[in-house]
This record gives sequence, structure tokens and C-alpha cells, in this order.
Amino acid sequence: MNNELNDRTIEQLQSSSRINKMISVVITIILAIFTIGSIYGLATKENTTTFIALFAVACSCWSLLPIPFETRKNIKIELKLRNSIDKF
Repeated sequence: MNNELNDRTIEQLQSSSRINKMISVVITIILAIFTIGSIYGLATKENTTTFIALFAVACSCWSLLPIPFETRKNIKIELKLRNSIDKF
């Protein structure tokens, strides 16, 4: 991943950071709605087997959320390194 970041310009890195931030927000909102919907279905519906399965899927999808955050962290580190190098 670091070699991939080294080949990009500062503008490309900033753009990737913004895109990853938007992806993180969208994934968080979608997963929150999905989880709340599953919990609501478990609490109010008689046939809960479908909602148990949906809740399991929602919980497993939450594990994908750290990926864009990790990418943004690596991009920020790369940008800080470039800024510190430019100052010298």
C-alpha cells in the first residue's frame, strides 16, 4: 500500500482521502439503518428467522468498516511525511 501511495501526487492523495471519508460515512449510515431495521423486525414481527439472518449479516458487515479508516490513516501519514520533507 505504501508504494502505491508514493506514486500518487498530493492532489490525488487528498482526493482519495475525501473519497474514503465519504465511503466511510455512507457505509456507516447504511449499516446503521440495516441494523436498526433488523432489530425492529426482531422486536415487532412474529416470523423472526428472517430478521435473525439479516441481523447476522449486518453484524458481519460492520467488520468491513475499518478498511476505509485504515486507508485514510495511511494517506494522512503519507501527506504529513511529504509536508515535513517539503519544509526542509
